[in-house]
Amino acid sequence: MSAPFGSSLSGRVALVTGAARGIGEAIARELHQNGAKVAVTDVDEHGAQAVAASLDASGDSTMGFALDVRKKEDFESALERVTRQWSTLDIVVNNAGYAKRTPTDQIAPDEFDEIIAINLRSVFFSCQVFSTHMKEKGHGRIINITSLASHNGGTVASPHYSAAKGGATTLTRYFARQLAGTGVTVNAVSPGPVASAKERLKNMLEDIKRQVPVGRIADTSEIAAAVSLLASDRAGYIVGATIDVNGGLYMR
Repeated sequence: MSAPFGSSLSGRVALVTGAARGIGEAIARELHQNGAKVAVTDVDEHGAQAVAASLDASGDSTMGFALDVRKKEDFESALERVTRQWSTLDIVVNNAGYAKRTPTDQIAPDEFDEIIAINLRSVFFSCQVFSTHMKEKGHGRIINITSLASHNGGTVASPHYSAAKGGATTLTRYFARQLAGTGVTVNAVSPGPVASAKERLKNMLEDIKRQVPVGRIADTSEIAAAVSLLASDRAGYIVGATIDVNGGLYMR
């Protein structure tokens, strides 16, 4: 796939969380194909390393390592590791997420806190840690992967997941405003149903497809293409935006 809209990322360094599979893996592949060096991170270290090796067996333009987005110190160590190897970090994609469809009246406090930590608190600490480095060098792109659930009240997703993704959308706007004028942009991509979730949604898949105006579920590469555009130099005037990639399922 060629770089969309001339969004070559040659010379840029990117880090993607939750990139051992699914949307995160597709994003890592897209950014690398468009010229970026890519740090593939995930709580599954072996998975992250496997994806990195599949992109570049030599390791010159990729690295794969464990990053637990629940821990601020993991973001700090990731920044140190990437900048030690490649001197800079230009693009961060906060993709890591976790959903659990527990009935509302059965959600325990520990489960609620875990969903918030993975899907919301992680976005705050990532933006906090990485934006400091980006501001110092006067350039950066932060892209947060949110969800259709953050806009429609979570007709399929759980309340804690929906609330966390809604909070991530708000944090996107907050950091976008704070960083505007520094050369650092913060935006979001909000996917609808995606092919990588087919197993989790198999009982509802046909009903969902009937609701999507284009009549199909998105491929992960289509989410990745939107991320690649926002990561590019051509997106310097897109600030605090959320790009919906949902086949028309939700329009605003």
